[in-house]
Amino acid sequence: MSIGITETLIIANKLGLHTRPAAAFVKAAIPFKSVIKIKYKNIEADGKSILGLLTLAAGKGSKIILSVTGPDQDVAFATLKKLIEGGFGE
Repeated sequence: MSIGITETLIIANKLGLHTRPAAAFVKAAIPFKSVIKIKYKNIEADGKSILGLLTLAAGKGSKIILSVTGPDQDVAFATLKKLIEGGFGE
């Protein structure tokens, strides 16, 4: 069984994790078989749920924890980390 990958990342885009970045994240996450979770403060959300991500209300500069566990975790984690660090293309 896989132990997963977990890392703290910072939301860099100007408006934080609002609707468009949440949609971009979910679109990138859905093709992967791994379980993807994002935690902010004491709330954990499914990385494949737009509503879940929006409930985090993570603004610019927020420290989030990205956790990916599963058969394609390495590629999934790298893809999602790049998206977050790149400010969701904004």
